[in-house]
Amino acid sequence: MKRSVLNRVNLRRTMVAALAAMVSVTAFAGTGVAEPEKTPAVTSVVKEGRTWHLKVYSVAMGSEITVDVQRPVDESKPAPNLYLLSGLDAGLSSASWKDQTSVLQWLTDKQVNVIQPIGGKGSYYTDWIKPDPKLGVNKWKTFFTEELPPLLDKTLQSTGLNSLAGVSTSGTSVLQLAEAKPGLWKGVAAYSGCAQIADPVGRQYLKLATETWAGGNVDNMYGPADSPMWAANDPVINAEKLRGTELFISSGSGLPVPADLQWYQEDSPGFDGLTNLGVGSVIEAAVNACTHNLKNKLDSLNIPAAYDFYPIGTHRWSYWDDTFRGSWPMLAKSMGLPAK
Repeated sequence: MKRSVLNRVNLRRTMVAALAAMVSVTAFAGTGVAEPEKTPAVTSVVKEGRTWHLKVYSVAMGSEITVDVQRPVDESKPAPNLYLLSGLDAGLSSASWKDQTSVLQWLTDKQVNVIQPIGGKGSYYTDWIKPDPKLGVNKWKTFFTEELPPLLDKTLQSTGLNSLAGVSTSGTSVLQLAEAKPGLWKGVAAYSGCAQIADPVGRQYLKLATETWAGGNVDNMYGPADSPMWAANDPVINAEKLRGTELFISSGSGLPVPADLQWYQEDSPGFDGLTNLGVGSVIEAAVNACTHNLKNKLDSLNIPAAYDFYPIGTHRWSYWDDTFRGSWPMLAKSMGLPAK
């Protein structure tokens, strides 16, 4: 073979070898093996009596989420899952079902896993269109509808039947989640939540919670006011998707009673207590209007629901503590449990 031909052959071989080496270095740099693709997973379980503290890795959010579970009265038998969502602070503070009510204690003789996610302050437990400088990455709809349920069924050996209950801002979220994946939750209870978000009044209420109190930016949630994402996530507009789900919906009138004044004064004596009383009254009156609008929409669609519109009440935990018990027969039925 001529020298010129040999040189060209050797050159080609050298180039192929170099290209292969580059690919190898790119794929296996640093560790010597390709990085495995992460999947949703329960990464740890710490048992504290009947409470299991889970760490659950969310691919959607790229982080571990804490999920506390109160196990059923008989842990040797499968039990359904009741997701119990706290309000604006998302269980990160004492403003939670655990610290503000006796509901968890009341459920200790029930054959149910009580699922208590911790985290997602001000997020409305929805999928945000982009990260927020203050509130970070929020893909809670994906977490609750796709990632978490199969992991809980496997880890807890549950029956596969789920119900969902939420208070205040989560009273909106539970309806959104039920509409996002109809049939996943057999029963849904919403206490003092504003179901409408796409109209100016509902959007302003959401902005007050997420921006004023939580420090986020709702433009990172659904975009500007004219974005179609607002209507796409409005529980009233999408109420047809609630058909077939057992529903319990409640709110107070916003009218304070002496017990409200006493509670706010004990929590923040003096002028601050009176201010908070006024805020609590206004908030409950607003969500009461939203809740009646939801009822009107469900009635127009002939979608049944149980309602508890109490003639008094401000926006505080003691009312939800009592109302939860009123909703239990519906929640229990939806999970195949006795009403008592």
